Amino acid sequence: MENEVGKILLEKKLTIACAESCTGGLLTSRLTDVAGSSAYVKGSIVSYSNEIKNSVLHVDADTLKNFGAVSEQTARQMSSNVRELFKTDVGVGVTGIAGPGGGSLEKPVGTVYISVSNSEMTIVKKFQFSGSRHEIKNQSCNSAMEMLKDFLGGNFE
Repeated sequence: MENEVGKILLEKKLTIACAESCTGGLLTSRLTDVAGSSAYVKGSIVSYSNEIKNSVLHVDADTLKNFGAVSEQTARQMSSNVRELFKTDVGVGVTGIAGPGGGSLEKPVGTVYISVSNSEMTIVKKFQFSGSRHEIKNQSCNSAMEMLKDFLGGNFE
């Protein structure tokens, strides 16, 4: 999937930056596993703490307080803000609860929000994954790649 996404980014001459929380850099790692990815991957921020989400990624403190780090609102700001910080065409934000702890009734382990943005629009999807921490991280990355492929192809569902 990362090869397909990379091919589209190259063909369209687009650049990308990622803001990752629960995936811990795995998405960026997969994107950069592709030879020549330096032509389109400009960088990433692993913002595991709310402090970094706020101070580096400029996720609004009120958003974090009112909606939490794992929310549609936070994911939306992560993708838009990382795109602006790195001056890229596309931004991706991933935030969630990989487990095994940290879940709640409202946001159980496996709750993940993924956002993709460009200068014209931002899409966010909520996922509920299951499995081990490793499996949830991988499912999150796979879903982010699928969203990127669809977004870049003009399919915004």
